[in-house]
Amino acid sequence: PKVFLFDEPLSNLDAKMRVQMRVEINRLHNKLGATMIYVTHDQTEAMTMGDRIVVMEAGKVQQVADPLELYNNPANKFVAGFIGMPPMNFIGGTLERSGGNYAFKKGDISIPLPKEWNEDLSGHEGEDVSWGLRPEDIGSSLANSTPDMPSLKATVDVIEPMGSETYIYATANGDSFVSRVDSHINLSPGTTTSLPVYMPNTHIFAKDGAIIV
Repeated sequence: PKVFLFDEPLSNLDAKMRVQMRVEINRLHNKLGATMIYVTHDQTEAMTMGDRIVVMEAGKVQQVADPLELYNNPANKFVAGFIGMPPMNFIGGTLERSGGNYAFKKGDISIPLPKEWNEDLSGHEGEDVSWGLRPEDIGSSLANSTPDMPSLKATVDVIEPMGSETYIYATANGDSFVSRVDSHINLSPGTTTSLPVYMPNTHIFAKDGAIIV
């Protein structure tokens, strides 16, 4: 056959077997060189098995791209939140302009945004927006952060050691988020810390979910 259609073939398998079968299907794909259309609600399967992914919501196509393009440059808030595990964090706030530059504002939080974003942000000052942050872009540079790097002052709620990495579930100004850091970073629940943010990888979304930058 020149085309194969798979409709969630791994949904009833346990976690270990799903990983094994993903590898086997990829091997079969490489061997046959045939087109394979794979339907799944599991974004891990989509990311690890797809050459190109069609992300759909309510029957409508939201974005078509290769896995890394979807991850790094989502077309909208839905795609950004669907791709990635743990998923992207979203903090709601407003966009402010001062002295020709922009900042994300939420309560006591005021985060200066990269000057390179000014053109894309122009005309959106005062609007309600969502700031999107991948878990690995919060706190991953904790050991070697610089004074000019924006940070989130947060209270640590839960620590999940995963072996090679650790998930930190924390709260900043009433918003909960998850950070993914190296396992050697030592924090305890109940402590307050400042988690540096790698701004170039973050995003700003409009109130309707459209991406601004």
